[in-house]
Amino acid sequence: MSSNIARRPDGGTAAPTGADNKYKSVQQNLKTLGRAMDMAVGELDALLVRMRTNSGRSEDAAVRIANAELDKKFVGMVNHVSIALGGAAVEVRKLNETAHEVSGLTDEARRTHARLYEALDDIRSSRPERTPKPGFFAH
Repeated sequence: MSSNIARRPDGGTAAPTGADNKYKSVQQNLKTLGRAMDMAVGELDALLVRMRTNSGRSEDAAVRIANAELDKKFVGMVNHVSIALGGAAVEVRKLNETAHEVSGLTDEARRTHARLYEALDDIRSSRPERTPKPGFFAH
């Protein structure tokens, strides 16, 4: 049974999640995940900057509205927007830290997987004889 992660609006693709556990497939899937996490970090960085900027602009707008002596409910509404954007920015920062961590762990997993299985894959790939399926000798 195989499923695909949804395509990104910018045309990027994610690795299929299937039962293919061959060395090169696992390496490719880890590489794809690492690239996706790196892209997410960049996008979240940009989002965080925009959110902080907009939060500051909302706060400035609230001050200007208050100085113009408009109804206090408008000052309060704009302040709520500023506070909400600030709170959302904190959560985006946490998500960004998590994406950065996953990216690093993915790279580490790829290196570990290569260290453990690359030599075996080289042996299996270079010989003309087929290798029995796992568990064949256990019965």
